[in-house]
Amino acid sequence: MSEVATLSANPTLSQRLSGLAPAQRMRLALGVGILLVVVIVGLMMGRQADWRVLYANLADKDGGAIVAQLSTMNVPYKVAEGGGAILVPADRVHDTRLRLATMGLPKGSVAGFEMMEANRFGMTQFQERLTFQRGLEGELTRSIQALSSVQSARVHLALPNQNGFFREQQKPSASVLVALHPGRSLDRAQLAGIVHLVASSVPELTPAAVSVLDDTGKLLSTPADGMDGGRGVDAHQLQYVQQLEQLYTQRIMDILEPVVGRKNVKAQVTAEVDFSQTESTSESHRPNQTPDSSAVRSQQVVESVNGGGAGALPTGIPGATTNQPPVAAAAPVNGAAQALAAAGASSAAGGSGSGASKRESIINYEVDKTIRVVRGGTGLVKRISAAVVLNHQTVTDARGKTTTTPLSPQQTEQLTALVRETVGFNKDRGDSVNIMNTPFAIETQTITEVPLWRQPEIQDLARSLAWPLGTLLLAALVLMGLVRPALRAMGETMVVKPVPGERLDAVVADDTDRPPLLTSNAPKPVEPPTQAQLRLEEARKLTRDNPAAVANIVKGWMGSEAPA
Repeated sequence: MSEVATLSANPTLSQRLSGLAPAQRMRLALGVGILLVVVIVGLMMGRQADWRVLYANLADKDGGAIVAQLSTMNVPYKVAEGGGAILVPADRVHDTRLRLATMGLPKGSVAGFEMMEANRFGMTQFQERLTFQRGLEGELTRSIQALSSVQSARVHLALPNQNGFFREQQKPSASVLVALHPGRSLDRAQLAGIVHLVASSVPELTPAAVSVLDDTGKLLSTPADGMDGGRGVDAHQLQYVQQLEQLYTQRIMDILEPVVGRKNVKAQVTAEVDFSQTESTSESHRPNQTPDSSAVRSQQVVESVNGGGAGALPTGIPGATTNQPPVAAAAPVNGAAQALAAAGASSAAGGSGSGASKRESIINYEVDKTIRVVRGGTGLVKRISAAVVLNHQTVTDARGKTTTTPLSPQQTEQLTALVRETVGFNKDRGDSVNIMNTPFAIETQTITEVPLWRQPEIQDLARSLAWPLGTLLLAALVLMGLVRPALRAMGETMVVKPVPGERLDAVVADDTDRPPLLTSNAPKPVEPPTQAQLRLEEARKLTRDNPAAVANIVKGWMGSEAPA
């Protein structure tokens, strides 16, 4: 009570700050500073830009040029981990792309026919041909990379120098190296499209001279005739067999699933296909026909007439007889030969007895002949074997209890006949269909319960709320631990000694004596009052006259630090 200071009823902020201890003032300043930093960081994190991909899968040269141009344009950017993509704020993606496009960025790692625009003066013919070849390779590479399954590609063209000798000219060839996206492949039609794309872009380049390889060195295109030496299995034939087996299997599944259930049937089909090429030639002759329906192939008639003597010469004009048209045949082809008449008889028939005549006739008829050439087609099905496994049927009784029972022989026979009709069963071909009815094994799956804090959605939610909650928690700790005690200390006033006729608001200093308060019902001392008793009486009087001041004194005692 001895050390007091008189204050006004409403102290100012500077007076309250001056009334704090140095340690309290330092803690107040530190708390206010940390609180401001936390608020600023929270506002910055709340207003952080949403980043979007500007360009991805860029070459190092194009990526460096774009980053340099973004720095010049004062556009904020970020490079993804590994340099695979360049990110900019979402609201500036389209504007930045348009502005970079006007500058010709990105140029791309593959150059095409734009290389021909940079022809300098004094280029030789060899340099021009080389530039044209590089430009053509670049254009083909761009076209192949446009396919959805191709990640990157390289095209190598071998264009020989043509000379004036046609026999010595060499044909061009090409090689294509493709790198596919993970999990993707090129089917037969796509490979044929790549081969014909390259072959159609180069003059006098045949599809057989184009080779397509993948990044593992595997030849994807069909080799030319004779390159494989006739060894190995044709990939196209193997693919045809697999497609045929899958077709038959799908047919069986489609016909049985509505009957026994979706997960109660398994089927496998094996097809033996004949890919051999056969060729047969047969020649057949029809029997001889009648003279009326037969055709004359050739005819020869020889006739001679001799005189009565040995030296008689023939009469008549030479060659006149041979110029006469042939007469009709007197005997059938298959008929019996007529007996030749004697010379005397011929003479008698002719009415001349002075000489002998001889006549020979040779007639050749056409004989029917048929030549048939038969070539056997490839891909003929030699034999089909189908194996089907059916699960036991599920039966539910009146009580709701579920049991499994095997199929009856009649049901199995009906299903077997159904499968045979589905696959086109042919007994003469040696086809076989086997159906087995057995209970399926039930796989027990052990489900491991993931704790709530390890679930992906909870972790994502925690990551998204980490910054806001952390900022609020840090601000609350600073406010409650540093700022609030200092503000409470500033609200306390110092205790002053009352002046007659004046109301006091005071705060007791830290080093003030704090005698214990005695209640008003304490017994009065018999001996003369001491100095402490007098001060106690003054405190009681102060309590009755000015209770507000006493309340402030007690409040100051409770909020101040204990003396050392």
